[in-house]
Amino acid sequence: MRDGTPRTRAELIQLTGLARSTVGTRVDALLAAGLLAPSGEAASTGGRPPARFAFNPRARVVLGADIGATHSLVALTDLNGTVIAERAEQLDITLGPRLVLDSLVRTGKALLKSAGRTRQDLAGVGIGLPGPVEHSTGKPAAPPIMPGWDGYDVPAHVSAGLGAPVLVDNDVNIMALGEHAAVYPHVEHLVFVKVATGIGAGIISSGRLHRGAKGAAGDLGHVAAPHGGDALCTCGNLGCLEAIASGPAIVKALRTQGIEASDSRGLVDLVRAGDVTAAHAVRQAGRDIGEVLATCVSMLNPEVIVVGGILAQSAESLLAGVREVVYGRSLPLATGELQIVAARTGDHAGVLGAATMVIQHVLSAEQIEVQLASMAG
Repeated sequence: MRDGTPRTRAELIQLTGLARSTVGTRVDALLAAGLLAPSGEAASTGGRPPARFAFNPRARVVLGADIGATHSLVALTDLNGTVIAERAEQLDITLGPRLVLDSLVRTGKALLKSAGRTRQDLAGVGIGLPGPVEHSTGKPAAPPIMPGWDGYDVPAHVSAGLGAPVLVDNDVNIMALGEHAAVYPHVEHLVFVKVATGIGAGIISSGRLHRGAKGAAGDLGHVAAPHGGDALCTCGNLGCLEAIASGPAIVKALRTQGIEASDSRGLVDLVRAGDVTAAHAVRQAGRDIGEVLATCVSMLNPEVIVVGGILAQSAESLLAGVREVVYGRSLPLATGELQIVAARTGDHAGVLGAATMVIQHVLSAEQIEVQLASMAG
């Protein structure tokens, strides 16, 4: 029923092949839970017109939080991922988990109140963090820019404040989920690449986010780049892609040529202002990223590669470099219909993905069974 099409009990019987009594009992239970709602009547074939029912996305609400190094964006959505209310704040991740998560809880309560919803309406909370996360526990795993967060029980802290299940993942994974849900819902195979302070990828395979055995899938920035040389990376290795093609790496390289850019935003401003050297440096970074992505294309055969992050949002030079190498090095069978595009969800990819992560969980068959059993009890 999540496709939004209103249906009668008879149509559901025909679609599912289930017994009339089974469909009737199930529809009644979902109506009682508020997940289905009446939606008019079908044409009568004699006698009383049969009632139609449709999925009710406003039955519950979800909080999605995208927490960055210096900011947070929190959105309240319905069960379709439609944003009802949102709030952006400046927030320093180095303040530690307690202060940052207490702020998130306060913002969540304020958004619920502004929308006229209660904590009983809250189906769950999704959080994206700017570092590695063990998804099964929701605990950060040695995040390099998050002092004091390693192993912290983020779900327990937030759940205690908001009284709802909490799911946590790294920021690139939730951005991939958000872009996929909002822009490419019918694409089965997609790779989302974020190029900013670091470089990472979220992988959608067969319509589902692929996290790998320990949640480390898509760690693109720490793949050895063909032209990485002896560039020292923050991870301690030499020649990583992030060490030569991330925003800070490009800024550092430009300074050696006497061109000053304060940070990645300043770099983008230089490119927009027509600085040829900066544009060439960004395009070369795109080529370096393309060298690694060409291997990913051969391995994963995606339909779409979405490039996001601050550099991709504003610098067409980066995309040009990526396309130049990927289309040139990969086999025609893999690139014949491959799209390499800039992200279209902008700053909202993270919150949309965080909300999507929760929606997929709470509307899974297993969780629906739990909800209905709890109501019956």
